[in-house]
Amino acid sequence: MAIECEIKLALPAAHVDAATQWFTAHSASPGREFLLGNSYFDTPGLLLARAKSALRLRQTPDGWLQTYKTLGVAQSGLHQRHEWELPVASRALELTSLLLACDDIDAAAALRQAQNELIELFQTRFTRMLWCIEHRGATVEAVIDQGEVSAEVDGETRCAPICEIELELKQGNAAALHQLATKLTACLPGVAPDNISKAQRGYQLRER
Repeated sequence: MAIECEIKLALPAAHVDAATQWFTAHSASPGREFLLGNSYFDTPGLLLARAKSALRLRQTPDGWLQTYKTLGVAQSGLHQRHEWELPVASRALELTSLLLACDDIDAAAALRQAQNELIELFQTRFTRMLWCIEHRGATVEAVIDQGEVSAEVDGETRCAPICEIELELKQGNAAALHQLATKLTACLPGVAPDNISKAQRGYQLRER
């Protein structure tokens, strides 16, 4: 079981260039830009959402990935949650391998119960700019995501923008992650902690 530890920050669109310059200045290598397309799945009765988990299929430049996450804990922008991520051959979930990898009893039970009723609920599509930053002994993956979340509800297409920063701890301790976020927010007015994940934004869009 992997524990994802990241800080999410809302990024005003007017400060994207400044944030890009800040990360470029604090990274030993240039940032890498690529497009990510994501589909999120649940049952019509939102069984996974009620179990506080999310199931995603992602197209990356290197192929397809399926990811299953628990909601975990989010406080002051810091998200800590269980995550299971596996490559898949194509644009199709491979739930047998995902269930084998999922070693949390409650999360696995929810996915097993949902597997025969899954439908695609909403999508996110965004451009990601990624840097690797070393800070106080920690390795942090820093990204700027810009795009939108969209959902088809009763024949209506609903959309909401995505513009955010994610700082994911790859190695080291969470204190260094907090210090990096504090340093960043001090330099970029308007950047603030955000406790809402992209999956939660999609569910909110459907309920609007």
